[in-house]
Amino acid sequence: MKPATILTVGLLSIGIARIADAQALPELPKPTDEHKWLKKFVGHWEMTSKGVMGEGQPPVETKGTIKSEMLGGFWVVNTMTGDVAGMKFKGMQTVGYDTKKKKYVGTWVDSMNNYLWKYQGTVDKSGKKLVLEADGPDMVVPNKTTKYRDAYEFKSGDEMLVTSSMQKPDGKWMTFMTGTAKRKKSKQR
Repeated sequence: MKPATILTVGLLSIGIARIADAQALPELPKPTDEHKWLKKFVGHWEMTSKGVMGEGQPPVETKGTIKSEMLGGFWVVNTMTGDVAGMKFKGMQTVGYDTKKKKYVGTWVDSMNNYLWKYQGTVDKSGKKLVLEADGPDMVVPNKTTKYRDAYEFKSGDEMLVTSSMQKPDGKWMTFMTGTAKRKKSKQR
């Protein structure tokens, strides 16, 4: 064995031993009830939605899937795929709970734009609806930003209503997408 390899293995062994012997390791955080609430998303979903591409345009129906899984006990990762007006679409969303802000936080990226969305929001008093807000590129007025709102309302353990809205220049909210996601039942063997 080369001297450099022996030295590297020895240093790694000492480092691991020190970590194992350390008395003052910080305690890792534990998921809160707010983190546990996110487990409602876990599973595979089939979604049908209608969206408008612009005011006065007829709605476009889209079908897709959502695969949701927990990352540790803190984050839900939603991977969404579908076909939007003949174009393949894929999006990824993360949602967790920030215990300092006392808010749900998250991100969204997708295959149709180059913007990293950053969410913040709350669960309503019913405990069934998560509302997330973000600032993003205005779809109506070029080179401007506006506020967006995505809502996930659990109608039952296996059905979720999803809506996306944007704030217009007059301050009113316009819903541009409404969808229903149904949990796929796993096949029993």
